[in-house]
Amino acid sequence: MFADLPLLSLLIWLPILGGFWVLAVGRNDSSAPVARAVALLVSIVTFVLSLPLFFAFDSSTAAMQFSEKLAWIPNFHIYYSLGVDGFSMPLIVLTSFMTILVILAGWEVIQYKVAQYMAAFLIMEGLMIGVFAALDAILFYVLWEAMLVPMFIIIGVWGGQRRVYATIKFFLYTFLGSVFMLIALLYLYSVSNSFDILAYHKQALPMNVQVWIFFAFLVAFAVKVPMWPVHTWLPDAHVEAPTGGSVILAAIMLKLGAYGFLRFSLPITPDASHALEGMMITLSLIAVVYIGFVALAQQDMKKLIAYSSISHMGFVTLGFFTTYMITAHSNPASAAMAVEGGMVQMVSHGFISGALFLCVGVLYDRMHSRQIGDYGGVANTMPRFAMFAVFFGMANSGLPGTSGFVGEFLVILSSFKANFWIAFLAATTLILGAAYTLWMVKRVIFGKIANDHVKELTDIGARETLILTILAVTVLAFGIYPAPLLDVMHTTVQHLLEHISHTKVL
Repeated sequence: MFADLPLLSLLIWLPILGGFWVLAVGRNDSSAPVARAVALLVSIVTFVLSLPLFFAFDSSTAAMQFSEKLAWIPNFHIYYSLGVDGFSMPLIVLTSFMTILVILAGWEVIQYKVAQYMAAFLIMEGLMIGVFAALDAILFYVLWEAMLVPMFIIIGVWGGQRRVYATIKFFLYTFLGSVFMLIALLYLYSVSNSFDILAYHKQALPMNVQVWIFFAFLVAFAVKVPMWPVHTWLPDAHVEAPTGGSVILAAIMLKLGAYGFLRFSLPITPDASHALEGMMITLSLIAVVYIGFVALAQQDMKKLIAYSSISHMGFVTLGFFTTYMITAHSNPASAAMAVEGGMVQMVSHGFISGALFLCVGVLYDRMHSRQIGDYGGVANTMPRFAMFAVFFGMANSGLPGTSGFVGEFLVILSSFKANFWIAFLAATTLILGAAYTLWMVKRVIFGKIANDHVKELTDIGARETLILTILAVTVLAFGIYPAPLLDVMHTTVQHLLEHISHTKVL
């Protein structure tokens, strides 16, 4: 039924064209209600169109599904080529889901250039979905770079006092890192005469070439994740971004780097990835442990959650690269568990980090402060909000029964098959995550009312309650029953493991 529809093209171009529609109907602030309504309508339709990707997805095959291919620049073998597998499909659905919540979150808060704000998120949604669906390297690169523009505008126009500094730092880090990826893609074209990403997976390369290509990809993807030590742009971007910008940045944009490792680094340079696994595991553990201590020292709630995101994304790369060490011990089931744990962590972190940034946004909208020291006793004046804040804090700490536990548990469990000390260091996140998250919750939510500003706070309304309820239900659902998510990616993971187990060195 859905195979004949260009679903992926619809998911890419509907929000992009919808963004221009919003700009057309919202030329001034008096037409803001219409702009909001159109933006919400487009985001809901996009999400509905993404659901067939999940429900009609054939989890028994690792082949690309819902494929589309049109000539774009045929003289250079460049095609408009799209498709999804078990890695990309869940991330596309996550993107369309979170965009609805971001539109709702900015419904009343954004009063300045409303149409432009809503349009920027819709256009960025289409571009991010395009990145996840692209099977042509040039198409991937163009969309990868293009999505920086809406986020640059979102932070630069609606951000905080140091927004110009944050936007320039964000753009330079991510753009310069991507230049190395472009060089690697051009080299691969020179040896394969193709920009087909799947063709690159089959291309045998000398070990020294694999190493250079691996590092070229690493610079681009590590910045986006972000991995230590190229992570410093993220806290600044989060602090200065409006709430919606922080949500999309944490929930979706960070996942693009991790997705790049799965789509490019591991299958194209498997032997270099194997040889450099120790370095990647070390960098991942530094993110998990060291950045966890950095988060513990933060006084700004947004910075704390930003550093928490870096720490939790360290689990993703840890799961991906311990795979080689586990495979070396001839334990394919645990190797699959490591990759699947990393993928579940990506999706789960999207929900939880997005929810935490929304909670900070609720408080900031009322008191215009993100400093933990300015709060205390919020539960006395905002009991409904406090319930959600505590729940998402628990989920961020990896509480069993929430989606935050599933990914971390799978990665830690599989890490034991690789090395006890890797698993031991990874498991410290359960202590550090609880320490910095619950300490923040304790100081902000509980205790006596700290001051008159807190005393005058009003609890969340129906719109805010709806947003947080949807996220809470989702976090619980995947925490209690993660099988639907694991099932759609299992065959794709198995295919990747079989692929990287065979040498591709010339």
